[in-house]
Amino acid sequence: MKLYFLRHGKADWPNWNRPDDERPLTDEGKKETATVAKLLARLEITPTILTSPLPRASQTAEIAGKYLKAKVEIDPLLRPGFNATNLGKILKKFPGKSLMVVGHEPDFTRTIFQLTGGKTKMAKAGVAFVDLDPEEMKGVLRWLVPPKFAKA
Repeated sequence: MKLYFLRHGKADWPNWNRPDDERPLTDEGKKETATVAKLLARLEITPTILTSPLPRASQTAEIAGKYLKAKVEIDPLLRPGFNATNLGKILKKFPGKSLMVVGHEPDFTRTIFQLTGGKTKMAKAGVAFVDLDPEEMKGVLRWLVPPKFAKA
């Protein structure tokens, strides 16, 4: 199956004084996410999109969904703390062949390593593609694109 990991865009608010789980995307985060989503649209990927319920992730997912013409669903298993075990639970109820998960670091780096053995570091608004055998929960990291490379 085609599995895409999309890390949420920038949500760095220097004087944020509310709970971390409430941080929304910054304007820069929205722009970088749109740039990456446009690249993914040019690649003509057609995933189902599942997102963490946190605002910075769900906003990222909505931007991606707009460009990919895909519906976005919230899945609480994508909250911070996500790992390959959570992914396995999601895949048990997912019948499709192409899935994008939108969430957080260091969760995605750890999960990609658990699936592929590949050592990565996901940039904010970065996207990784793993060709996954869902039965074995093993895959190959095919590419990893940070937002600065999506502009080209």
